[in-house]
Amino acid sequence: MYYVGIDIGSTCAKTAVFNEKKEVVMTDLQATGWSSVDTAEAIREKLISAGIAPDDSVCVATGYGRVSVPYADKMITEITCHAKGAVWLNGTDSLTVIDIGGQDTKIISIENRMVRDFVMNDKCSAGTGRFLEVMANTMALRPDELCELARAGGGITISSMCTVFAESEVISLVGRGEKKENIAYAVVESIANKVVSQCSRLTMESGPVCLTGGLCECGYVREILAEKLRKEVRTSPESRYAGAFGAALSAFSIKK
Repeated sequence: MYYVGIDIGSTCAKTAVFNEKKEVVMTDLQATGWSSVDTAEAIREKLISAGIAPDDSVCVATGYGRVSVPYADKMITEITCHAKGAVWLNGTDSLTVIDIGGQDTKIISIENRMVRDFVMNDKCSAGTGRFLEVMANTMALRPDELCELARAGGGITISSMCTVFAESEVISLVGRGEKKENIAYAVVESIANKVVSQCSRLTMESGPVCLTGGLCECGYVREILAEKLRKEVRTSPESRYAGAFGAALSAFSIKK
């Protein structure tokens, strides 16, 4: 018996599979694309190719496209799954999760393995992966390149929190000959300030902060958040799969 967690986000879809000993036997990452239904089918085919039959496994779906997984035995919100996955990844019962996703950013306060409180950004994409992607495209950079370039920059800010207006600001900065590293710094600073503002809306636990989502491998983002929050911020490449891990762990409580 396998326990499958599928987290279909707005940008990327993550899959994690545990065996009966709660050992990770498979992880997979792919772009969501325009159709969550097609993505779910592609994941099903990958599972079958790996010798993991969805019909003979327990499958839990979460994320933006969770309703598009017809073979899922249960659908669970991403708040619950990210909390469970972060607790498992960090081996601690109380912590704060910062999940920077493609279209939203979630701050989750966890106490004794339970979600105590959470906040999400409003409909604006400021402070999200999409904001970073738009700014990187404007500067002809990949998001990871922009984050690393930001280390060498400083001295300027982006005043607008709206992605459309912020993009116009970046274009203006490029047009007047501002250094790329300074613009990159301003972009990352804008994202960090938005996240820190969200964190201020809830009481953060005394334990560590865990960064999940697509920016978890951007070292500079982690560093600047730790500096602004004055807290240890943990992350790892596996943190990208926190939602999928949480969904797979939730599958253990389902009888099939």
